[in-house]
Amino acid sequence: QVQLVESGGGLVQAGGSLRLSCAASGRSFSSYVMAWFRQAPGKEREFAASINWSGRTTYYADSVKGRFTISRDTAKNTVYLQMNSLKPEDTAVYYCAADLTGHNWSSGYWGQGTQVTVSS
Repeated sequence: QVQLVESGGGLVQAGGSLRLSCAASGRSFSSYVMAWFRQAPGKEREFAASINWSGRTTYYADSVKGRFTISRDTAKNTVYLQMNSLKPEDTAVYYCAADLTGHNWSSGYWGQGTQVTVSS
């Protein structure tokens, strides 16, 4: 069992930065692929970024590539999403997720989400 708690969301102006954190509790955190998803109002949840167990392999959605950076600190059981050059279209609820394979997120573990609002 893995429990995930996101933090770090808030209101920021376009062009600004935020760092989201996802604190995980439970055993074998280092075994999981971790990811950030987001859901904007009226839209489906979409993938933003993921990181493998070692932290050496990362993937990004085209919409955030070059602006967002995902990282993990296994000693702290925490995953981060550094978001730079934020745009109004980045406004969404951001969710942290954990899955053993990185291919079956629907059956993985999810946090409650944190709101990010980017004003123009």
